[in-house]
Amino acid sequence: MRHDGDAVVPPPGLVVDPVTGPPGGERGGAGVVADRFAPGDIVVRREVLRGEVWFGCPTICVEDSPDLLALYLPPGAEFGFPETGVFPCGRHPWETAGHRSWSGHGKLMLQRPGEAHSIDVFWTGPGRDFAGWYFNLQDPVRRTPVGVDTLDHELDLWWAADADRYVWKDVEMFAQRLVEGRYPGMGDAIQAEGDRIAALLDGGERWWDPAWATWQPDPAWTAPPLPAGWDRVPPAR
Repeated sequence: MRHDGDAVVPPPGLVVDPVTGPPGGERGGAGVVADRFAPGDIVVRREVLRGEVWFGCPTICVEDSPDLLALYLPPGAEFGFPETGVFPCGRHPWETAGHRSWSGHGKLMLQRPGEAHSIDVFWTGPGRDFAGWYFNLQDPVRRTPVGVDTLDHELDLWWAADADRYVWKDVEMFAQRLVEGRYPGMGDAIQAEGDRIAALLDGGERWWDPAWATWQPDPAWTAPPLPAGWDRVPPAR
């Protein structure tokens, strides 16, 4: 689907069912999983916890190449929370906190295939000044007929634009989530990924293009709605 002003537009001549996806799907009726998104396509980024869709938001594709998937979360993008489910760890914390849309400047999410983190780019102030790099630990993204699935891992690193080095974020909250059972059997791997990122940064490695700090969204892009049935598409395996 393409972002065309305020409309969500499927490719010409293609009728898309929100649950089964485009016709001709092969994944047990789950629809066709796109090999590549085109710039401007709407990509629904969902969080899946223990095999259950937990959260979703509409993002806009900036780049989708063999080495990088760049998604833009625009200001005002709505947050979606499924109405029904088991929710063994409770409702999504943004839902319980009353957060219903993304506020402030939009953010850019840079994800390399198979990696358990994204690099999120933030801006601040009336001049949209670069604020810093946010290393967001998460499941490697998996493609679906409507976008991508992942799961935030709570633990993060933040390198502010005016700082000499990064700082760890949400260390105590991550420990609490482990006690709550949100990441069964995953705690050591999540911590190891954070340690790996820290070691790369300490060694002077920069595996992303710093030019993303000055990236500007297409001025025609507005916050798209979540497509109907976004939460009923089966989670990616």
